[in-house]
Amino acid sequence: MRVHIQFSKPNGIIPFNHKEILTGAFHKWIGKNNIHNNISLYSFSRLSGGRIKNNGLYFNQGAKWFISIYDKELFKKLLSGIVDDPKLNWGMRVVDFFVQPEPDFSYQSEFKAASPIFIKRNTETGQKHYIFNEKETSELMTETLLHKMEIVGLKDDNLKIEFNLKYSNPKTVKMTYKGIENRASICPIIITGKPESKSFAWNVGVGNSTGIGFGAIS
Repeated sequence: MRVHIQFSKPNGIIPFNHKEILTGAFHKWIGKNNIHNNISLYSFSRLSGGRIKNNGLYFNQGAKWFISIYDKELFKKLLSGIVDDPKLNWGMRVVDFFVQPEPDFSYQSEFKAASPIFIKRNTETGQKHYIFNEKETSELMTETLLHKMEIVGLKDDNLKIEFNLKYSNPKTVKMTYKGIENRASICPIIITGKPESKSFAWNVGVGNSTGIGFGAIS
């Protein structure tokens, strides 16, 4: 399930690196739980609707945000939390929201990156961050989603996730979270597999660290 949120206009400029604030709002709204130490079966987008100004983002008409969660009970907690405490930060608050059920993905294979897609693995020399044009990315994104699917009892022997390298403007960004710099990709992806697998990816995101704002797709 996915909730689309409309926020009021902020008081001033919002910094580019605001993932910690969004992550904090998400956990405030879902309340006490044990998901902090578990693999994230949810994802959320970047704030949208703004423009760059003074080394940050300016939202003259307010900002939009979406959050997707695979678990329906957790999703209900999220909605209750939004109603009970609609404040975000920077003077912003929720002024409206609506719920979007999972679409029919029988004929859709391409998805946009609603937040940068982050792929990482530990190596003998340290942690490596992979970007869209490296040959390992398809295997690694597929591997990560299959692992999450296994947790909830889903299986898809034909699943494949890859970046659409025909896209005209792929790019990478460096995003800092709690002082750690992460290199991620903004590029559409193509998912081959069952409609249920695509729906699952639509909810939980792709790649690593979807629980802190990477890898949301639309």
